[in-house]
Amino acid sequence: MNTDELKRRAAEKAVELVQDGMIVGLGHGSTAHFAHVAIARRLQERSLKNILAVPCSRQVEAEARALGIPLTTLDEHPVVDVTIDGADEVDPRLNLIKGGGGALLREKVVAQASKQEIIIVDEGKLSPALGTRWALPVEVVPFGVAPVSAFIRSLGAEPVLRQKADGQPFVTDQGNYILDCRFGPMENPAEIARALCDRAGIVEHGLFIGLASMVIVGKADGVEVLTPSNSG
Repeated sequence: MNTDELKRRAAEKAVELVQDGMIVGLGHGSTAHFAHVAIARRLQERSLKNILAVPCSRQVEAEARALGIPLTTLDEHPVVDVTIDGADEVDPRLNLIKGGGGALLREKVVAQASKQEIIIVDEGKLSPALGTRWALPVEVVPFGVAPVSAFIRSLGAEPVLRQKADGQPFVTDQGNYILDCRFGPMENPAEIARALCDRAGIVEHGLFIGLASMVIVGKADGVEVLTPSNSG
């Protein structure tokens, strides 16, 4: 079974949890896309009514408009009932690395504003420790790239400035750059998160510690639902 089918399974299971009248956060990325399609289908079928959605990126905003999903903003609705988003890596405690698509800042703002943060992944995203399979994205102001890079090296990682296909720096929706930092398996991701939060020039990082209410995993033999109470 291909990865897209696993993602679709997880997304459709998550969308079953969206109820009429909810404010819904729309995550960024290829897995979240399947949730957007499922939400749009439920709206068209009238099995879901009167929702408003907060997109986590400009790209998702455009996609949602094209799908006919009604949108709102955090200014209008600062509390989100449920957000459905993907992740790049998930550890046994349901901590996450996110930001492979470059929207980690807005994704974290929406996640922290959400009553429930539902993460959807294929089984290949499960990992024994964060950093085993994925570099950690760190969003930085362009002015601070050099000193922040030196600081991240002092923490034991090698930062690489993310670039577009034309060789120019990737620029986030907020006008910042991203350093992809390969730490290797992290024994204490919360400690790394604290160190990054304390450094001027770092806008946000892709460690989502203790934010996932539920992780829905698309697997070849079905769907597995992980929560903090039943995870490792």
